[in-house]
Amino acid sequence: MASFDQKLAMAKHCSHEGAVAGAKAAVVATIATAIPTVASARMLPWGRAHLNHTAQALIISTVAGAAYFIVADKTVLKTARKNSFNNSTDQP
Repeated sequence: MASFDQKLAMAKHCSHEGAVAGAKAAVVATIATAIPTVASARMLPWGRAHLNHTAQALIISTVAGAAYFIVADKTVLKTARKNSFNNSTDQP
């Protein structure tokens, strides 16, 4: 049976993996959202009239935040599930 310190180390490892994966997803989502948002605000007449700098930043940051939390949550759950199956096979 895994000791408390091993379980704590595994939980820290799972959360760290989730944070790294979430950060990578947030960077990709920021780039993927920023390009069309800024281009729309510059080129389209509707965008020029309605998408000021604050609106553009809000759109981009919302997508980046959502990507971070979704990917981090899925990664933590996947890692925890994998470790829970590994620990269950160690027990008699």
